[in-house]
Amino acid sequence: MSDEEKAGQDLRVRLVDVGVELLAREGVGALSLREIARRAGVSHGAPRRHFPTHLELLSAIARRGFTDLAGRVAAARGDRTAPPREQIAELGRVYLEFALGNAGMYELMFRHDLLASGHLRLRDTSLPLFGVLVELVGRVRPDADARAVTAALWANLHGIAQLWSWGSLQLATGTDDFVPLLRTALDAHLGSEAGR
Repeated sequence: MSDEEKAGQDLRVRLVDVGVELLAREGVGALSLREIARRAGVSHGAPRRHFPTHLELLSAIARRGFTDLAGRVAAARGDRTAPPREQIAELGRVYLEFALGNAGMYELMFRHDLLASGHLRLRDTSLPLFGVLVELVGRVRPDADARAVTAALWANLHGIAQLWSWGSLQLATGTDDFVPLLRTALDAHLGSEAGR
């Protein structure tokens, strides 16, 4: 790699790093090309050499979030010997903790309407996470359409994460622990744990 290519790669990484930091501090609304360039210490046109569109830069930032979440999922699954329902419960907990601890990134990651995921292969990072759940749900609920059950469970978890981040569920339930809600969501979609 030439020095010029290395410098270009370094700038690309720095722009994503700055975007990730800006997202964590100020949310999705702060992610303009101009602001990222300013904070990276480059001209406002410099990001366009690496990210021809704003959507491509947003997608590269979101990919960082999916990579982080995938690492957490892999760690949570461990050696994959736990029963499928236990693995799903652990993945649900990891998902909710990620969502609540990384609100800006979480919002960006699942805004596929904002992301240009085609040639950046963002979906190659996000869909395997869904596939892990589909496989586990299929083992717990062989009687059902695993993709549909997984999608409904995911939507439920997403709702818990969003309402929890707004403080609505704490107010409604009078608790500061989302685990009972997670258990209830699992029972609703997978059947009662006692019955399995």
